[in-house]
Formats: sequence, structure tokens, C-alpha cells
Amino acid sequence: MKRILLTCMAILGSIYMIQAKVDLPPIFADNMILQQQTDAALWGKAEPGAKVTITTTWSKAKTTVNADADGKWFARVATPVAGGPYEIAFNDGDKVTLKNVLIGEVWICSGQSNMEMPMKGFPSQPTAGAADLILDAKPSTLIRSCNLKRTCSIKEEFSCSAKWYVNDPEGVAEASATAYFFAHRLYRTLNIPVGIINVSWGGTPIRSWMSREVLEAEFASEIDLAHFAKGELPENRPQSCAGSLYNGMLHSVIPFTAKGFLWYQGCTDRLRYEQYIRLQPAFAKMLRKYWNNDKMPFYFVQIAPYKYKDANGCDAGYMMWAQAQTLALIPNSGMATTHDAGEKDCIHPANKKAVGDRLAFLALTNDYGIKGIDAKAPMPAKIEFKDGSAFIDFDCGKLGIGPISGIYEGFELAGEDKVFYPAVGVLQKDRRSVKVACPEVPSPVAVRYGMRNWSEAAIFNNFGIPASPFRSDNW
Repeated sequence: MKRILLTCMAILGSIYMIQAKVDLPPIFADNMILQQQTDAALWGKAEPGAKVTITTTWSKAKTTVNADADGKWFARVATPVAGGPYEIAFNDGDKVTLKNVLIGEVWICSGQSNMEMPMKGFPSQPTAGAADLILDAKPSTLIRSCNLKRTCSIKEEFSCSAKWYVNDPEGVAEASATAYFFAHRLYRTLNIPVGIINVSWGGTPIRSWMSREVLEAEFASEIDLAHFAKGELPENRPQSCAGSLYNGMLHSVIPFTAKGFLWYQGCTDRLRYEQYIRLQPAFAKMLRKYWNNDKMPFYFVQIAPYKYKDANGCDAGYMMWAQAQTLALIPNSGMATTHDAGEKDCIHPANKKAVGDRLAFLALTNDYGIKGIDAKAPMPAKIEFKDGSAFIDFDCGKLGIGPISGIYEGFELAGEDKVFYPAVGVLQKDRRSVKVACPEVPSPVAVRYGMRNWSEAAIFNNFGIPASPFRSDNW
């Protein structure tokens, strides 16, 4: 009887110790990267009122916080310049240690399927160049990737299942291709550790990634929020419900200290392009508010051409131009154009390297002081109609636009009848402007470029970045 009693006491003691141990959200784990030279946010749970002491191998300093009545605690720990590996210990009487932690540059990467698409590709939809990077992957390349598990919720979740990977073949294969190519370019240029946190789910609208607070304050009259009152998500496509992925996934990483955000989403919202001009700036503002950094970089990807239901339709073109217009509404933002990187018959194009590189060009030139390239896509700065032609001046950097042939297809002109006809653009002597004309429209009043669901890029800057599709009309 005494032996049974002692055994029970030992079991109860073990249970208590398990319950008392510091509980860290999965985003904090072995192999992670923390943002360098910041006060990095750390949080978790412990017994209510417990004292949690945090120590690191990069500093002799100790940080002590107390868990609140619900057992939650939050702390900030100063990080050094990029380097590692290090360890971080959390102790409330029962020590938890994170190992192989690096200090470097961290970017949070979110969106739908073209951000979610891994380096190994989707079935029958490969990622170009993936095999070499996967097979040559070595942990000595200091890139770390973290994938969050797809999770919907009607309420804000404290944690979401996540896994950090080192740069071995498995880790590279599972990483978001767009995010990995971005990280790879940063790592090669900066030669410091780079971490990417992938928070994405294919086929989801932007409203799913926005908080109830923002949606109710700014979009309650136009977005269905009835599920919040009901207290449950619908069984059919809950991931498309407003706030469901913010609650289930994005909220769990707020406010993990990071350099900035990468956003690749828009295909699902292409039929709501007019609303998107307001939604995307509200989304970026929301992120900055919750991360308490109103200057945090926000770089996004313009959707690529694809046939959708009708290759000659204009839905994708309207969406591309809507995305471009948000640049003026979002400070510290940039747009990676993909007019040359789409595939007519596949909505998940293989050329993710171009996307990741162009996002990296924006970050490197804007946030890391790298000089020498024009990272911005050519955009129309001025449009005039005279002498039976349209004249378009481009904002295109110091070196102008090309290619040198100077004859560009993909333009359309319309007169007062609002009927568009194919037109040809001719590069002018200043290499910054294009004259567009066609015989069917002797008196044009509107010009478009690349505004079909499927179209091919014709105009680039000197570093191979394609011009954004655009239109002068609002018909």
C-alpha cells in the first residue's frame, strides 16, 4: 500500500512539473532566428504568478517577468549583431532551453498559394531550379525557414503549430519557394543569417487575414461578419471567412520581432479589385499597428498573368492595376512585378526565383543600403493624347526602359466609343517615353498595357524588371 501511495505521489509530482514547465508557442523553438540588434519579443505561459527568468548565451544579462493571472507572460530581450548559434533558457523552476538559435534578419511571409507553394512544388507543378538548391543544401548556409500549419479559428489563438527547419535538403524542400529565393538572395548579398516565417494558405482572400477589430471598424457594411456573432465558422471553406486565418495563424506570431513583411496574395480577390485598393492598405496598417512599428517594410507581389476562365478577359489586369495603385497609399512599401513570370495554363508558375529576387531587390536597396540597381518596376508617370497617339512617360530609374528594339506590343487604344484595339508602342529618343498608335483609333482617349488575364511583358527596366500593367481609363 505504501509503494502504491509513493507511486501515485510521484506521478502527481511529475504531472505538476509538466504543468509548471514554461510553455512556449511553437514559433519559439530550436533552430529559430531572432532579429538582430533589437529588443526581441518573447512570450509564453507558466503557472499563474510564476516568475520566469530568461538567460541567453550571448549575454550575461538576465530578464525576469511574472506570469499574469491567466499564466501568460511577455518579455523583450536585447539581441546582438548577427551571429550564432546561441541558446536561450527559460526557467520558472523547471528549465526549458532552445538550442541552435541564430541572430540575423527575419521576414514574415504571408499570402495564398503562390506564397505557400514549396520549393519541392505542388503535384505536377514544379518550382524551377529547386532540385539544385535542395540537393546542394547544407546547414552551414545560415537560412532558417518556419512553416505554420493551416489553422482556422473563430477566436484569436495563442499559438499555432509550427516547425523551424535548418538549411538541409528536407528544410529547403519544405520552404516557401518565393520566401526561400528571397532569403537566399539576402543571404548571398549580406552574408548573415536570414529567417523566413511562412504564414500562408492557398485560395484565401485578404479578408481572412484581417482582424475582426479592423474589419468591424472599416468594412462592416461590405464584408460578412455574421459568424462572429454566431460564435462559429461555417463548415464549407471556413478559411475564406473574414478573420479566420488572422485568428488561427497570424495572431499567433504577433509580435514576433522581424524586419518586415512579404505579401503574395490577390488572385482570389481579383473580382473585388476596387475594394482591394482599400483592403490592402488597411491590412498593411493593421500589421504595423499590431507589431508596433509604423515604418515596418511591406513588400508585395503583383499577381501574374493567367488565363482564368477567359484568357482575353480583364479581371486579372484590373487587379494588377489596383495593386499598383496601393503603392501610393502604403508608406515604406514596394511591389514586385511578375508580368513576365506567369504561365497561361498554370496559376502556380514555376519561376519563383524571379519573384523572390525582386522582393529581395526591394529590401536590399530600401532597407540594407545596397546601391547599384533600380529595384522598382517601370510605372506610368504621365499620359497625354495628341496627334492621334498616346504618349506615356515612365518612372523608370536613371537608365530608362527597353529592350533596345523599341517596338512594344501589348498596348491597346480606345476612342470615345470605349472599344479597345491592339496598338503598338514605339520607344522615344529619351528612352523614358513611348508613343502608342493604331490605325483603328485615329483619336484615342484611353490607353491600356498588359490589361488582359493573359498577356506577355514587353517593357522592362535595365535590370530585367517588367513594367506594371496599367490603364488610363476607369471604365
